[in-house]
Amino acid sequence: MALNKFDLRLEDLVVETRTCWDSGISDLSQGDRNWVSNAIHRSPELASKIEYERAHTGFCREITVTVEDIQRLYQQRLGE
Repeated sequence: MALNKFDLRLEDLVVETRTCWDSGISDLSQGDRNWVSNAIHRSPELASKIEYERAHTGFCREITVTVEDIQRLYQQRLGE
């Protein structure tokens, strides 16, 4: 069973996270990739593409980061 939209109820059951990168993202440094990955998993409701996969002890949250997600995260960062 896989669910493909943010679900607050499932967030309490997330035991693993994965980050994938949209094909249009190729020029981010490793430092930027680390920051974006951490930031999007801290605020998964901002992700454009999210999927929850059932695991033995809960759910795995997989986020595919898009260019729009990166723009949204950096705008949020600059607004703080």
